Amino acid sequence: MHAVVQAVTDRIIERSKVSRAKYLAALDEAKQNGVHRSSLSCGNLAHGFAACNPDDKQSIKGLTKANIGIVTSFNDMLSAHQPYETYPDLLKQACAEVGSVAQVAAGVPAMCDGVTQGQPGMELSLLSREVIAMSTAIGLSHNMFDGALLLGICDKIVPGLLIGALSFGHLPMLFVPAGPMKSGIPNKEKARIRQKFAQGQVDRAELLEAESASYHSAGTCTFYGTANSNQLMLEVMGLQLPGSSFVNPDDPLREVLSKTAAKQVCRLTEMGTQYTPIGEIVNEKSIVNGIVALLATGGSTNLTMHIVAAARAAGVIVNWDDFSELSDAVPLVARVYPNGHADINHFHAAGGMAFLIKELLDAGMLHEDVDTVAGHGLRRYTQEPRLIDGEIKWVEGQVTSLDTEVLTSVDQPFQANGGLKLLKGNLGRAVIKVSAVSEQHRVVEAPAVVIDDQNKLEAIFKAGDLDKDCVVVVKGQGPKAVGMPELHKLTPILGTLQDRGFKVALLTDGRMSGASGKVPAAIHLTPEALDGGLIAKVKSGDMIRVDALTGELTLLVSDAELATREAEKVELRKTSYGMGRELFGALRSNLSSPETGARCTSAIDEIY
Repeated sequence: MHAVVQAVTDRIIERSKVSRAKYLAALDEAKQNGVHRSSLSCGNLAHGFAACNPDDKQSIKGLTKANIGIVTSFNDMLSAHQPYETYPDLLKQACAEVGSVAQVAAGVPAMCDGVTQGQPGMELSLLSREVIAMSTAIGLSHNMFDGALLLGICDKIVPGLLIGALSFGHLPMLFVPAGPMKSGIPNKEKARIRQKFAQGQVDRAELLEAESASYHSAGTCTFYGTANSNQLMLEVMGLQLPGSSFVNPDDPLREVLSKTAAKQVCRLTEMGTQYTPIGEIVNEKSIVNGIVALLATGGSTNLTMHIVAAARAAGVIVNWDDFSELSDAVPLVARVYPNGHADINHFHAAGGMAFLIKELLDAGMLHEDVDTVAGHGLRRYTQEPRLIDGEIKWVEGQVTSLDTEVLTSVDQPFQANGGLKLLKGNLGRAVIKVSAVSEQHRVVEAPAVVIDDQNKLEAIFKAGDLDKDCVVVVKGQGPKAVGMPELHKLTPILGTLQDRGFKVALLTDGRMSGASGKVPAAIHLTPEALDGGLIAKVKSGDMIRVDALTGELTLLVSDAELATREAEKVELRKTSYGMGRELFGALRSNLSSPETGARCTSAIDEIY
């Protein structure tokens, strides 16, 4: 093992010793020998199978066959999840072929950040993760199930499903992806049209045409944002079948992979031959593996919260120091938009997950001795599936990249360190994604332009008041204030300023898109303004230094001056109602800091 990866892993194991032991003890207590529904009364059981067909009803009565719960995030507004419409019947059929039964246990909400960006609904996005976790738990709470199949891909949906699943960690569970849409217009062209629209050079019709050519069919968006980062993380953590993440929805291989996943989860139950509960797969080593793979590919900054939250649900305590130390040691070996011009289909074609995992394993940067849904040992994931005569055969993956502009080796990386950097200073702690930022833009020292709503920046830009070096400060955007919306609407404006030759950066206690790009963005700042963070005292004109090379984040104002300032009050009234926001007040006010996962799960802290 690489010395740094091993040292960070050992530190996490030691830090988590008490909480992880309590979690595993809880799994042992929840585990039952035989089928779990055997503990139900006759009335309970009759309610549980009342709507089943006669054969399934008989199987469930007999207490000799596994019953698999399906938790689905299907809706046909969200392109990535639209293919799931037909999955329940497909999965039920596959389970029946190996002598098991499956029932849809729950449906969970699945919202799209791409639709809600810049809209009031975006303020529910992060909160939806907690709702999804709770919905997953409710679906599995009937104790009818011996395992589960989890159908989710995007943003908060995968972390929510994972957190909910880990509260039933004594059960085997397997994620079933649906794959990315095929490539549309080049991402570079899409970004160019967005910037031209921000500059007033193209109209809304031309912008919509470009966006429609990019997001054009069922499947995950093809850029390397949070959705595809989720898929990569799940596979490296051993929670999906090898090579299953990035097969297109209409590829014949996708249907066979999904059926194979259903059959495999049956084998992982206590009635099968390979009992492997999800709470044992998700441990300190597999979590480090997920972080390493994220860093090596320049993945989404959102995962700096989601991995922390999911790990805590399994009794494992991870923080941003772990991310930062690993990022300094792990090389960047993939360039997928916004870290390059290629999309996730090009990554898959270049060698994809099998090549990536082999490279990182051979360099000692991934733990091989882990349990996965495919068996013990991560080396199994250096293989990729092939459809031969209607059957899946796993073959050895690429040993060399087929496109070195997209995917390269550890020995010849795109840069020596990973995609994320921890920033620290008198303003607090923040993360910055540097993999897509050119070196000449990684240090910015400039006067602040302070706003409390991303929508206010457009008027300032159009007035010409941003034609200068500046650090745009968007405060009052933290978890407790407004649910930490992504600030994606800022990207075209800031990108335009950078192209004009100005030194620009973003600083916020909110989030940036999972597709954070070429503008340096110090995000997830903690403490947030509502929690007494110094960002609440920043005024326009104050000098701020954002240094992604040294990790410095400093408000260059004297302590004496700051002592005389009153923190600007975060105005909550306008964001506390409308578009359903009034229903989430209690949840929002109890969210933790971004570094601790922006979680509303204090009970987990008390128990584990």
